[in-house]
Amino acid sequence: MDAMKSFLLAYFIPEKCYDEFFVRLQLFHVPCLRIALRKTLGIWVMLGSLTAKLPQMFKVVGAKSSEGLSLPSSLVELYAAAGTVAVQIGRNFPLDAWGDSLFILVQMVVITFLILHYRGHTVRGLAFLLLCCCLLCVLLFCTLPRLVLTAVQVSIAPTVIVSRLLQAWTCFQIGHTGQLSALSIFLRFAGSQAQLISSALEMGELTKILPYVIIYCSDGLLAAQMLCYWGRGPGLKKKVE
Repeated sequence: MDAMKSFLLAYFIPEKCYDEFFVRLQLFHVPCLRIALRKTLGIWVMLGSLTAKLPQMFKVVGAKSSEGLSLPSSLVELYAAAGTVAVQIGRNFPLDAWGDSLFILVQMVVITFLILHYRGHTVRGLAFLLLCCCLLCVLLFCTLPRLVLTAVQVSIAPTVIVSRLLQAWTCFQIGHTGQLSALSIFLRFAGSQAQLISSALEMGELTKILPYVIIYCSDGLLAAQMLCYWGRGPGLKKKVE
């Protein structure tokens, strides 16, 4: 029981809410329910972000093909990941606050390299890795001007939306999702849903949560494409022809 209490206090609810729920048995205490929901959504978003790219990497390596993955989309999303890390470091956030963003950035670098490698551009991919290592050193050891950080922060949400639309357009053009990982797509869709709900609880105003609404819709578009094109692929297309 003590272990369960420690776990709940560490990740989900403050002690006053623990008392409301488990001592006074006020299971519908609204302020505490909001706190618990907000923290649960935060963990959901974090876990989804950390794991969403791993199935994609494994699928590309397993298939030895990056067909269907949009290189422009990957590069744009890489900028968004790098921008997030730059902003968090520039705002002097502690390591535990931006470590997950750094992990996502590394995953995006690996996926972009794999796209280049399996399209026969390994040398370009290696040069890309070297460039990313240099830029990462700049992010970690150099503080960007405040004006630049503000501009980057403002551009992150639109950039994420553009990356989703570029990938959706690629799938539409080729008529299938290629080596896109369904698990990655649905994990990301679930994560954007959690982010939208969490933002709505915290901010409430439509104008402030509008970027999250659009990101959720763009992720929903990719999820819908995954369902619509289910079973279609380059191998099936060649067989039909």
